[in-house]
Amino acid sequence: MSSECKTLNVEGMSCNHCVNSVKNSVGSISGVNKVEVDLAAKKVTVEFDGVLVNIQSIKDTIEDAGYDVV
Repeated sequence: MSSECKTLNVEGMSCNHCVNSVKNSVGSISGVNKVEVDLAAKKVTVEFDGVLVNIQSIKDTIEDAGYDVV
């Protein structure tokens, strides 16, 4: 297992609904082990298996949910 941890800056999150939306969409990706969202800092930290999923797929999923990865 190739465990990686990345923190992404995400714009557009403003409430707990946004937090849950990001957590649920990213958390449903195969290979993602953990998702933490810091609403105040506008950061999403993702722990994932780099063999099963890449960071671009995670970014695309966040953007598909309606938020901007900057």
